[in-house]
Amino acid sequence: MLSTFLTIAVLHWVVLATPGVNFVLIAQLAAGSARSVSLAAVAGITTVTFLWASLAILGMGAVFSAHPALRQAFQIAGGIYLCYVAWKLWRSPAAVAQEVTAVTTSRAAAFRMGFITNVFNPKTALFFGSVFATALPPSPGVGVLAGAVLLVWCNAVVWHVFLALAFSHGRIQSGYQRWRGAFNRGAGALVGAFGLRLLATTLQELRAKAMLS
Repeated sequence: MLSTFLTIAVLHWVVLATPGVNFVLIAQLAAGSARSVSLAAVAGITTVTFLWASLAILGMGAVFSAHPALRQAFQIAGGIYLCYVAWKLWRSPAAVAQEVTAVTTSRAAAFRMGFITNVFNPKTALFFGSVFATALPPSPGVGVLAGAVLLVWCNAVVWHVFLALAFSHGRIQSGYQRWRGAFNRGAGALVGAFGLRLLATTLQELRAKAMLS
């Protein structure tokens, strides 16, 4: 159980810390609005995170338990996806493509922006559709499922609250832009290692099954 949670936590933190739509939204709001506004966007984003995690686990846990071959196919797809993400991270430019600009709005509007942005964020859908599900054991118990959902929700809350507070300071914004290239390469290496490990483990499982049949 500990190794399962550790794998999910590490992969989720890498995905969270990789700049995307949510990252830009929080940074923009934090740069030009009151902290309560950016924190309202955090509430919207993390609400969707909880919903995505719950739906992914409830649907995929039962399916994978009844159809081990489907789980193995999903693991291969997840491993390939991780390797693709690693390649994109490694090749990403060091310069920030989109500058952080000041944006002002109300707390209610910020919550809606965070909620809608995360619902249609492809990074969120891909993560909970492949990486998150494949990290679970073949027949996880209720405690493991609930713990996994709470884990990724807590991770999302901590990370996005940190962004909302940190990006209200100009030094944090400039420092991130200077070190973005090194961060992307390190994250790419970590994600690629997990992807290759997932592929190797699945292929070994398939090979063992073929020898027994």
